[in-house]
Amino acid sequence: MKRMTSGNHRPETQSRNRNEWQPAERVEDLACRLVRIPSETGTPDEEGFAQKLVDILMEIPYFAENPSDIRVVPGLGHTKAQNVVAVVRGQGRKSLLLAGHYDTVSIDNYHDLKDLSREPYELKEALVSDLSARSLNEQEDKALRDLESGEFLPGRGMLDMKSGLAAGIAVLERFANQEGRQGNLVLCCSPDEERDSRGMRALRDWLPQLMDDLQLDPVGAINMDVTSDQGDGSEGRAAYAGTIGKLMPFALVIGQSSHASYPYEGVSAQLIAAEVVRRIEANAELSDHTPEAISPPPICLEARDLRDVYEVTTPERTWLAFNWLYHSWTPEELFKRFRTEVKSAAEEAVARISENARSYAEKSGGTDWPGAAGVRILTYAEVKQEAARQMGNEFQSVLEAKQSELQSVDNPLSASRELTNWLVAQARVSGPVVIVGFASLHYPATRLDLEHAHDAALHSAITETLSGYEAEPSRRVKWRPYFEGISDMSFFGQPSKDTSSVVSDNTPPAWLVDRPNENALRCPMVNIGPWGREFHQRLERVYKPYAFDELPRIIAEIGDRFLGNHE
Repeated sequence: MKRMTSGNHRPETQSRNRNEWQPAERVEDLACRLVRIPSETGTPDEEGFAQKLVDILMEIPYFAENPSDIRVVPGLGHTKAQNVVAVVRGQGRKSLLLAGHYDTVSIDNYHDLKDLSREPYELKEALVSDLSARSLNEQEDKALRDLESGEFLPGRGMLDMKSGLAAGIAVLERFANQEGRQGNLVLCCSPDEERDSRGMRALRDWLPQLMDDLQLDPVGAINMDVTSDQGDGSEGRAAYAGTIGKLMPFALVIGQSSHASYPYEGVSAQLIAAEVVRRIEANAELSDHTPEAISPPPICLEARDLRDVYEVTTPERTWLAFNWLYHSWTPEELFKRFRTEVKSAAEEAVARISENARSYAEKSGGTDWPGAAGVRILTYAEVKQEAARQMGNEFQSVLEAKQSELQSVDNPLSASRELTNWLVAQARVSGPVVIVGFASLHYPATRLDLEHAHDAALHSAITETLSGYEAEPSRRVKWRPYFEGISDMSFFGQPSKDTSSVVSDNTPPAWLVDRPNENALRCPMVNIGPWGREFHQRLERVYKPYAFDELPRIIAEIGDRFLGNHE
């Protein structure tokens, strides 16, 4: 395969006929250039990426002539990473936005190949050499066949999601070369998607002022995030009418410790936690299920006891946090389900402790222990209220000081765990009790609403474009209801004016409660992006024919139809 250079590259044609535009080489070149620029979330490299992206955009003649059409927008909170917004203008104010994130996860899981993780072609050769030299599991065998086929290209961020950004840049460049173009095309590149979406949330809040300054009316948007497909691509070739939502309910289980020789004198926090996990973990009955879609079931992302010393005493506290996806529920409905499962789990665990105590007494001939105490279920909001009662007027200032102390903690689960554990002490809460709340940022579910004219127009432009691929099953692109990856789409397009009180009242770190600009614009957004396999993993790889050739063609045609440039 011919390797791309990193120098300037002009499109092969200035025609606006999509059948004459040949984007594959240009998109692959751009994708590789972007991958070579490190941008791991939360690092100085992420902070410096925006300017490097601006430099690449300035190579396009339109921006060299119109540098003020590139704007840099700050991120949210303490992140120094910035959004890049690039506009190619046509006639009128009507605008279509193309969006994506440029940050990536860590390269640490490449292990011995970390130095090659951002060199796609060299990495491909090294991975093929490595995989060919040892026995493989089924997943590794598939990866080897993929890489040897020449149709997949690896690299950190190649799939998630710099190939999508590359497609967007190429489409923007093509649009700039159209004469008499109608409307405006806007590329929005954001940081921090892999953690708290602080880039997109800041852009959302800045967008009303920015669009007013640029004299644009954004009436539709396409996110270009990635899909994983372990098959032939028929699942990954998709336009998603909405995105899934996510909440992170937690349970801090506080038991009653006992000496290891006298287990029935206490109430095991570990057993209660184990029963909570057993009831919830990957339980399909807890999936949000509607006739058109089913969300993945909840899964435990963190389980640990909170003791860091050795002693022959059972741990008093155990912490659990669950990733729980939904698409049709409200946060209130999900939280009610979680509390119900936690309550049932606690009751089952206590019943088992009591039965075990009775059985042991019977076998040993000893005295039966009294039945285990019932377990209370308290929300974080209830514990906070009790702490305020205990501490009086000083509570708010002490809480704010504790929040400030923890704000530099970049792991939301760690910050939530520490704040909850601290608050329990202030409220003088003793076990057995389970404290429930939310340990991370709420990602709302969104969906096109065809009752709105802009949503219907975007849906129509996409449907008309996709109809041109129906005749060839191997190239067919389908509408799907919800993008199942957590993404920036949750914070763009259909902003909720009111933050859910059950979320805001029960999320310990204040900075993890999203509070949208009350003037946030309504702009319908869908997701159409590359597909590949194993993003975030060592064998992350993108399917080249779709990402580099078909995807930019599809996005370009949708843009033409939506903005009125289609012949």
